[in-house]
Amino acid sequence: MRFRSLAPALAVAAIALTGCSSSGSSTAAPAAPSASTAASAPASDASAAQPASPGSAAPGDSTAPAKPAPPSDAGLPPKPDAPGVAKLVAALDAIDPDIVAGQPDKAVDRARNQCQSIYDFPKDRAKLIDLTNQRFTSPKHPDGFGADKAEKILTALQTTICPSGSSR
Repeated sequence: MRFRSLAPALAVAAIALTGCSSSGSSTAAPAAPSASTAASAPASDASAAQPASPGSAAPGDSTAPAKPAPPSDAGLPPKPDAPGVAKLVAALDAIDPDIVAGQPDKAVDRARNQCQSIYDFPKDRAKLIDLTNQRFTSPKHPDGFGADKAEKILTALQTTICPSGSSR
């Protein structure tokens, strides 16, 4: 009688150990428990002890990442209210009225995305200027406004819309 109650637990443990083994030996893995054996095992044991399928990860790979990835919206500020939009538009218009070109919503979206780049590359000013020049374009300036104006745009964004904590 005792053997019947231990058999499902031993079968699950054997499968778990086989899944964790990285020895590369040529011995055959124990057979999976039959449906009746698996059904007689407690539900908590069956769900907690089922290993990942063998070969799903390369040997030696760690399943836990060294550092969790930041959220995809890291550095992305919330959409500004009307006074915030007015402040951003005024700052950009002071550099060149063609930056906003009558499309404040587009300018806000580009500014928010640039804030995310500022968060991602806090120490690479040259890259940020290049990204700003690529991001802020207009029909009259399809290739951007140039490095000098891009740097001014970047500074305007950092003082108006981008959170101060985005420079890590």
